[in-house]
Amino acid sequence: MLKLDFLSNDYKEKKTPAQLAQETIEVDIITGRIPSGKRINEQDLCRRFSMSRTPVREILRRVEANGLAEFIPNRGVFAKGLTQSDVDDLFYLKSILEVQCTRWAIERIEDDQMDALSETFDFMQFYTMSNDLGKILRINEGFDSIIYNSAHSGELEKRLLRYNFIIKHANADIKYPLNYLPTVLEEHRAIFDAFTSRDPDAGAEAVEIHMYKSMMRRK
Repeated sequence: MLKLDFLSNDYKEKKTPAQLAQETIEVDIITGRIPSGKRINEQDLCRRFSMSRTPVREILRRVEANGLAEFIPNRGVFAKGLTQSDVDDLFYLKSILEVQCTRWAIERIEDDQMDALSETFDFMQFYTMSNDLGKILRINEGFDSIIYNSAHSGELEKRLLRYNFIIKHANADIKYPLNYLPTVLEEHRAIFDAFTSRDPDAGAEAVEIHMYKSMMRRK
């Protein structure tokens, strides 16, 4: 049985200090706390994360590889933020990949993954009744992660997790409508039902509907 660590109130992914530093820098760029075009000072990062310059430079290279920074010779590293159009494009790409991922996941899911998905949906129903938005948002992420993993495509899983990371922080100030929890529960129920019936077509349709409605909720 897969561990559903994301259900814990004190859930925090086990990451190295370098991974946490990279994530913090990227979130600061995505949210605009480090404005696009601003030079990123290595010495400031060394002090902030209690690291020497060598690991900080490696972190900045990874941030640059992820498209959120740019190295300019003889000038330094500069933040490269995202426009709303960039985020909209990522959401559209995510929507396309989610459909194929769900098809593969329904076809390829293993027993322990199906058990984890079922238990996660049970928790989703419980916390929807409890009206616990914070918990539901974490459970939704876990539900998605199980599906991504069940597709057994490392490249697809990596891309979708990356898109989710960016979209989550780019839309951090989104306002959820009053009927959000029961509405999203029913959208996830349709996806879950497609897994229990092992119907890839129904799963693809349910995800298309969910992604379209999610896009409308972002406007």
